[in-house]
Formats: sequence, C-alpha cells, structure tokens
Amino acid sequence: MYKKTSVAVVACALSGLANAQTSVTLYGVIDTGLIYVNNVSGKDDLFGMKQGTMSGNRWGLRGEEDLGSGLKAVFTLENGFNSATGALNQGGREFGRQAFVGLSSDRFGTLRLGRQYDPVVDTVQGLTADAYIASTAGTPGDVDNYDNSLRVSNAVKYLSPTYAGLQFEALYAFGNNAGATGQGQAWGGAVSYKNGPLAAAAGYFYTNNPNAGRTTTKASNWGVTSSSDSIFDGPINNGYTTAHSIGIARAAAQYTVGPFVIGASYSNAQYKPDGFSAFQSTESYNVGSGYLTYWINPALRVSGGYTYMHASGDTSATYHQVGLGTDYALSKRTDVYLIGSYQHASGTQATYNSAGQRVLQPAQASIGSFGYAGTSHQELVQVGLRHRF
Repeated sequence: MYKKTSVAVVACALSGLANAQTSVTLYGVIDTGLIYVNNVSGKDDLFGMKQGTMSGNRWGLRGEEDLGSGLKAVFTLENGFNSATGALNQGGREFGRQAFVGLSSDRFGTLRLGRQYDPVVDTVQGLTADAYIASTAGTPGDVDNYDNSLRVSNAVKYLSPTYAGLQFEALYAFGNNAGATGQGQAWGGAVSYKNGPLAAAAGYFYTNNPNAGRTTTKASNWGVTSSSDSIFDGPINNGYTTAHSIGIARAAAQYTVGPFVIGASYSNAQYKPDGFSAFQSTESYNVGSGYLTYWINPALRVSGGYTYMHASGDTSATYHQVGLGTDYALSKRTDVYLIGSYQHASGTQATYNSAGQRVLQPAQASIGSFGYAGTSHQELVQVGLRHRF
C-alpha cells in the first residue's frame, strides 16, 4: 500500500510539472458572408455565399514545451476549410495552412521545419490594406501573393530575435525531386522594423516551377513537384502557368497617428520562362498601393484603398482598383463587415483557348484574389460575419 501511494504521489507531481511546462492552444476563425459580383465570366452577375474573405477560415493547434535554459519546442497544426460547404481548402490538405515543428530561443531565435508562410507574407502583408479590407484594395489577380494565395511546403525557416525593433527572417524549401535538387525549390528573406507608430518591412521570395502541373519535354521536369502552392488565381496571370520561376519583391510601411492608420506598399513580380515555357519574354507586374483607415471608436472603423498595377514585357496592361470597407466589432471575438471594390483593366492579357493554345485577349478585370474573370471592369460587394475562438 505504501509503494502504491508513493507511486501515485510521484505521478501526480510529475503531471503537475508537465502541465506547468507544456501548453497547447486550440484556436480558429469562421468567416462567411453574402457576395455580389458584376461581370463574371463575361457579363453575368453573381449573387451567392462566400467564405473566408476578411480572414481565411481555419482551426488549429499551437503548442510549446519548455526545455530549459530559455529553449522551447514549438509546433503549429492549422487546418483550412470552407465554411460554406464544409470542404477542405488548400488542395484538400488536412493541415494545409500550416504544419511545422521547431525550436525557439529568446536569445538565438526560432527554427521551424514544415509547411509555412513565406517571410514576405509574415512581415509585409500585415502592413497593407489586406489587414483592414482584405483583397478589395489588393493586387489585381494576386499576382504578387499580396493575399497569401500560396504557402510553402518542405520549408526550413529561421526567425531572428528582435533587435531595437528590427527582425529578419530567412526560408529555404526543398523541391524533394530525386536527381533534380534545384527543381521545385523556393527561398526568400525579409526584414521588418517597428518603433512606436512606425512599422516597415521589405523582402523577396523566389519559387521554381511554381505550377507543379506544368508539362515539358525536359526529362528532369517530368513528375516534378513544387514546394510552393500555385499562385494562378484568375485570368490576369493565367497565361504564365508554364513559368520556370516567379520572383516577388515587396515593401510596405505603415504609420499610426491618433485614430488614423496610413499605409503604402510597392511590389515587383517577375514571371520568367525557360525553353519549355509557352511564353518567351519575362512578364513583369509593378504594383503601387496606398490606404487610409479611420477608427471612429474602438469598435468601428472605416477604410479605403487604391491600387495601380502595370504589366509589361510579354504583354502590356494597366489596372486600377479601388476598395472601401467598414468593420464593426460586436464583441472581442465577433464582428460584422461590409466591403466593396471596383476595378478597371485596359491593354492585353495572355490566356489559353479551348484548344489549349496560348492567345492574347483584351485585359479582363479580376478583383484581388477572388479569381472571378470579368470584362474590362468589375464591381464587388460583400457583407459578412466573422467569429474568432
């Protein structure tokens, strides 16, 4: 009896110690609304349900274990789902948003292994209008991953400690292709700075064979997988699915003064061909945007933004996009929002016809990362409800 009692006491003590050193958090977001889009697939209008506009729907587990001497083991498993249908997002992956394990040190920084956001998304995206009115003021077609259309698998990422407001990140992702190490790889880096009301960030991301399904006659490309997701959301960059690589440079700055938040950003995305691409000249997208947010009170804000994009190289097109929105917090976890956007396009785009041949067409408007193909202009309005847990 004494031995049994002693064992029970020790087990309870160890259990309490483990609980004190280890934590696991369940979290998530559910965002669903009604949407109206003018000029979809020609001149048709769309009215229906849309999920995950202000925030991508997700549930996840985040945990850490104290290993002593300032070192922790960390992990995140994050699932993406469609709240309108219940289906999985991110290509049907169980944990398609994030899935990584790592070690974190206050002194030396954090090392993570697995599926993750790239450093530019980590540092730049939060300083753009995406944080306030989603992609309604974002890059047309999301050609520069403004709205996080892609994530990176097989990735090793390092995040430095913060030094006087400065922090940097670096990432390398393996293509995992036998005999072709460079095929399907991705890499990037970014630096961010925050001091009082000012925040700024800049970075670069590169992905090789960004569309794993591209077909070529090169033996080393047959069956090639890509470490990054596809970034081809709609008609604007549809003609470049056979790109050998995509390089994206982005920078943004944000300043808060009283109830106002002012921000601006710039990006350059280059879609480069090789001898097996369906296009032969690099297509470049230069994007400039700015926005203003005004907090009427702690629960209510209004925002507006403008984006200009010019495509050059293989084709030439110009896009103007304006976005407006308001958000009202019903509680700390639940809010309602109303957003709208207008885009005008001119020039030419590359696309594929029904026979699979690459052709040029008049530029079609396609707001943000919504992916709807329009005419030379497109309008969009959405009202939604978002709950965090």
